[in-house]
Amino acid sequence: MKAVVKIGLKNGVLDSQGKATYHTICTMGYEDIVKDIKIDKLINIELGDIDKADAMIKVDKMCQDMLVNTVIEDYNIDII
Repeated sequence: MKAVVKIGLKNGVLDSQGKATYHTICTMGYEDIVKDIKIDKLINIELGDIDKADAMIKVDKMCQDMLVNTVIEDYNIDII
């Protein structure tokens, strides 16, 4: 089993890395097709033998404790 955690900045929080990437892409000639760029993080966690419901609870705790800055970031967990 695997947990996939997608982390992104909350609405209203400046994504300086995304803005810098957007600016560079536009200067490369893609300004006609690119409207905006946001940079997210994806964390893949290989899990041992654990019930899916328990895995969700424990991975959520990992996110709250260490993986996510909940002041400025939102996250979503998929257990697959």
